[in-house]
Formats: sequence, C-alpha cells, structure tokens
Amino acid sequence: MDKRVLEELYISKKMSMADISKKLNCSIHKIQWWMEKYSLGRRNQSDATYAKRNPNGDPFKIKTDLSEEERELKGLGLGIFWGEGNKADKTSIKVGNTDSMLIKKFIEFLMVICGVCKEKLHYSLMIFNDSDPQTSAKFWASELGIDIKQLGKITVIPPQGKGTYKKKSDHGVLTVGCFNSKLRKWLGDQLYLLKN
Repeated sequence: MDKRVLEELYISKKMSMADISKKLNCSIHKIQWWMEKYSLGRRNQSDATYAKRNPNGDPFKIKTDLSEEERELKGLGLGIFWGEGNKADKTSIKVGNTDSMLIKKFIEFLMVICGVCKEKLHYSLMIFNDSDPQTSAKFWASELGIDIKQLGKITVIPPQGKGTYKKKSDHGVLTVGCFNSKLRKWLGDQLYLLKN
C-alpha cells in the first residue's frame, strides 16, 4: 500500500481507518498494519471523533490580529465567560443570563474573535412559571435577531417553595453557546493566562 495514499486519506482528509478500509476495499487490519509499518501516528478516540464531526477542519478561526476595539471585545467576551459561563463542561461553550445586551456581546465575541458561524450557535430559554412562554420567546428572538424556532423547547420552572421571589426576570434566562471541545480548551487556556 502506498504511504502517500494513507497520508492523504488519514492525515489530510482525516478519514477514519474504517472509512479508508471501505474506500480501498480491504480489511481494517490491513490498514492498521500499513499504518504501523509507515509509523503513521494514530488519533486517539477523542481526536478521531472530532475529525469525523469536523471533516473540513475546525469550524472556528481565532482572530489574532486585533484592532483596539476587538481587543476590548476579546477581554469583554472572556470576562463574560469567566463570570457567567458553564466551565464544568469541557466540550461546549455556554453563557446564560437575563441581560440581552450581555448575551449579544458574547455572541459578537464568538463570531468576531472566535470566528464561530452564526449557524453553529445554539439557544435555549428557561422561564419562570408566571411568565408567558410566547411573549418571552418573542422578546429574545427580537432582541437577538433570530428566528423564534431557534429557541427550541422552552423550559418552564415550576414554583419553588412557599415564598415569593420579587426579582424574577420577566423574560427568563437565555443561554447561548456552541459545541466544540477545541474552542472550549482555547477559552480555558485564555482564562488560565488571565489568572496567572
């Protein structure tokens, strides 16, 4: 088997060994044998899954040559994620808040600084039991300039205990984010640099 063929399929095109064996009409064991013979490093399970989900490479591109305004946006976006983001999940980036301006700035950070396409963003809405789901959904769709269908299923929080909570948000908590373990790692690395 030609080494260049394996390099093209496995390294350049990021095909799995199983897909290569189907394409070349041979057993996966044969592919494994030639990979070892040519000392072609194999991807771990996590990298293999990532490559399969992103056959055209990373679905983001971090901007490095920043204007003064973009440096401010980067700092603001990192601050928003540091304060409001879900840092326990290592495969996704999520920020939830009741403030539409904060959410819009984080979306701008993801798109301008991180190079995330608008189509890759996911939204979810959680409202309190005394809020109207349709009114809340219309509010957020209008504020963010998105189709109301992008909000998906709205989660309604049932009453909690006997007390009353006077500071409830009229329109609930909107969460925005995207799923990408490499981008999540980059964000974590950026926060680590800020802390040290």
